[in-house]
Amino acid sequence: MKDVKERIRAARVKAVMSANRELIELYWQIGEGIVERQRTVGWGKSVVERLSCDLRSEFPDSTGFSVQNIWKMRAFYLGWTEEVANLSQAVRELDGRTLPPTVGRLPWGHNTELILRLKDPSERIWYARKALEHGWSRAVLVHQIELGLYERQGKAVTNFGRALPPTESDLAEHALKDPYVFDFLAMADDKLERDLERGLVENVRKFLLELGVGFAFVGSQYHLEVEGEDFYIDLLFYHLALRCFVVIDLKTGQFRPEDAGKMGFYLAAVDDRLRRPGDNPSIGIVLCKRRKRLIAEYALRNILAPVGVSEYRLTRDVPADLRESLPDADVMERRLKDMANARHK
Repeated sequence: MKDVKERIRAARVKAVMSANRELIELYWQIGEGIVERQRTVGWGKSVVERLSCDLRSEFPDSTGFSVQNIWKMRAFYLGWTEEVANLSQAVRELDGRTLPPTVGRLPWGHNTELILRLKDPSERIWYARKALEHGWSRAVLVHQIELGLYERQGKAVTNFGRALPPTESDLAEHALKDPYVFDFLAMADDKLERDLERGLVENVRKFLLELGVGFAFVGSQYHLEVEGEDFYIDLLFYHLALRCFVVIDLKTGQFRPEDAGKMGFYLAAVDDRLRRPGDNPSIGIVLCKRRKRLIAEYALRNILAPVGVSEYRLTRDVPADLRESLPDADVMERRLKDMANARHK
């Protein structure tokens, strides 16, 4: 009976995926038809509006033929043909002529977000693969795009290439980001490590989303006793894909070389006390408010244990176009003082 239920569930999933693929193919063909008509007979905006009206009249039970959605179909087709053809570097799966297989497996809502939010096709396909790999909802996909995951993945300063075997080092490298963005924390920059740790633990679900898939929370202020002395790890995780413990040491200031030595001690203790047969060597992440790359590289150069150094942000970066329109900090300060003086007069 259980086997039959599993087969039914699998068949339903397969049917849904097949139906989704057919829908995406249909939208691709509609977009292609509009583009071709515009090129050959000069179709304009009114024709698209008339097409929408005809389709909704013919298929009143379908909700996907609004004028706005049909224009999205056109953008969808162009986004994977004309823009792909202009890529300076070939990207597997993108040939500029046919619908990429990965894209065909994503729901329409995911596809519209990829087209409307991202200009670079290679970046789009990267997010599409991640969405399928990790089962991201549309909201999670948008969240990751807004936080610039593509630019941050694998950017931490590490010694993984020397401290881990090649296959493990590549996986560990891409498990880290730089910077991490904790925009869900409402706290000042001058708070202590314990305040930052408390905020992350209280928002552990959002924290795990930012860390990425595979991290399992073990504990905070994890106690280790070594020769009668007490030591406490800020945050301890286990990574399911890497099959190892991950030690996180929080620093609300700038990274210092001695932080690498402290992390080496923690990793040695965790490997000795917690590591089990089949586990890989534990890795450490020094998560700091600021770090200078060369100082971090020198500090890790002769450390045998695998350690990475990443920065964190408490707010998202202001987009470049908005940043240019914002007044300088000194100008803002003068304006605030003038306003305060005016109120007292």
